[in-house]
Amino acid sequence: MTALLSFLSGNPAILGVLASAIAALGWGFHQRLAGAKAERDRQTKAEAAARDIADQVDNDIGALPADAVKKELKSWARD
Repeated sequence: MTALLSFLSGNPAILGVLASAIAALGWGFHQRLAGAKAERDRQTKAEAAARDIADQVDNDIGALPADAVKKELKSWARD
């Protein structure tokens, strides 16, 4: 085991290949995390925009007089 470790640590070509493989795995993991964060940010922005529209609708409905609300609701009710 010691001979194998001394061979691997003494050979610069093998060390370079192993370092490159570890760096590639680390870079891939970093990119995966960055993509997940970007998707979460995109969904957060979309949910905030939808919430703003829902708030505007609620405000518009709240500003209507009671008679207008009743008239509008009658068009949605079944007879």
